[in-house]
Amino acid sequence: MTKCIVFPGQGSQYLGMGKYLKENFDVSKRVFDEVDNALNQNLSGVIFGEDASKLNLTENTQPAIMAVSIATFEALKKEKGIDINNFEFCAGHSLGEYSALVASESIKLSDAAKILKKRGQAMQSAVPVGEGGMAAVLNTEIDSLEKFILEKKLQTVEISNDNCPGQCVISGAKQEIDKTIVLLKEELKKKSISLPVSAPFHCLMMKPAAEELKNYIEDFHFSDPKIPLVSNVSTKAEKLNNEIKELLIKCVYSRVKWKDTVEFFSNNKISKAVECGPGKALTNMFKRFDFEIKCLKIDDLEDIKNYE
Repeated sequence: MTKCIVFPGQGSQYLGMGKYLKENFDVSKRVFDEVDNALNQNLSGVIFGEDASKLNLTENTQPAIMAVSIATFEALKKEKGIDINNFEFCAGHSLGEYSALVASESIKLSDAAKILKKRGQAMQSAVPVGEGGMAAVLNTEIDSLEKFILEKKLQTVEISNDNCPGQCVISGAKQEIDKTIVLLKEELKKKSISLPVSAPFHCLMMKPAAEELKNYIEDFHFSDPKIPLVSNVSTKAEKLNNEIKELLIKCVYSRVKWKDTVEFFSNNKISKAVECGPGKALTNMFKRFDFEIKCLKIDDLEDIKNYE
């Protein structure tokens, strides 16, 4: 059975995620300790705390999800005697690419934590709070949505995520996003849901964040990953660290092409995907495809024990 491993992105976080890992696996505890030390911050306290608003700050959310994802992967490796070479490809949804790169030994855990902290800060500061927005558009395919945006001459609205059949996300200036939600309902009878985010991710309004991250990331060492990374931007199997670095920068302001990523897996005869990290957002997306790819979530102790 040919397998890939995938890692979730922003929106998958919840208070207490990964706490069982820290309490049951020394390898997982070391992950949380290393991330706390790298950031000189008690991020574990935020993750296992009771203040959701702290966890939902983008600069905390991004390294937190990565930490839990890697803590999960380390526990799975320990419990089941596997390693990254048991998988043909790795991928991640937006920030999940950093989790994939840590798992495939392209970047160090401590470096990924620092980069994601900076990435979150840069993305948050690129657009003042309240000026940008995002919305999920349901039961709409990307071609018709792109045509609609062009016809309505929406200046800032872009498709930021093409997640799976019937699910896209748009980003842009909040006033135009709100206007688009109304227009889609009135003219196309399509439902859109405004997302509770503090910035418009994966659109050209994030260009300043990409520039800031580019300057910061230059100081960090990347190796070629042990298994190819299927990039959100290129939707190809990337093996060279320099090219991956450039794609990570582009990802900040580019569309997350998750639908094309899953199509890549199908075209390359992947029959099983393993979602490693908090929640089951990617597992649910896989279910929306006609492809014969079974996705298994690894998010709790039972998931790890039942892994085959």
